[in-house]
Amino acid sequence: MNKIILGLAIAGLAISSQAQIRTYDKNSSSSQQVGNSSYYSNGGSSQQVGNSTYHSNGASSQRVGNSTYNSDGSSSQRVGNSTYNSDGSSSQRVGNSIYHSDGTSCQIVGNQTYCN
Repeated sequence: MNKIILGLAIAGLAISSQAQIRTYDKNSSSSQQVGNSSYYSNGGSSQQVGNSTYHSNGASSQRVGNSTYNSDGSSSQRVGNSTYNSDGSSSQRVGNSIYHSDGTSCQIVGNQTYCN
């Protein structure tokens, strides 16, 4: 569950669409954003309300400036196109692609996000 929360926090920082934050579950192969909600192929979902994101598994996160603080105590910070996480992992957005330090990547196509 901590990995899911961290994956969502990474996404919340690394993937922004205009003024709205797009979240995804790194453990899910795809997601779809509809308004302030994201729906994941693994059955999970999340909803953004202001600077907070609430996940269907009971986890939550709050964005403060360039930092995100998660209900499990982890955090992340965005610097330019890169996101650095409190567990030492990182991600970088290049165009519509996101590359994670663990070798996984995601592609954004419209309101869909596909991860390998």
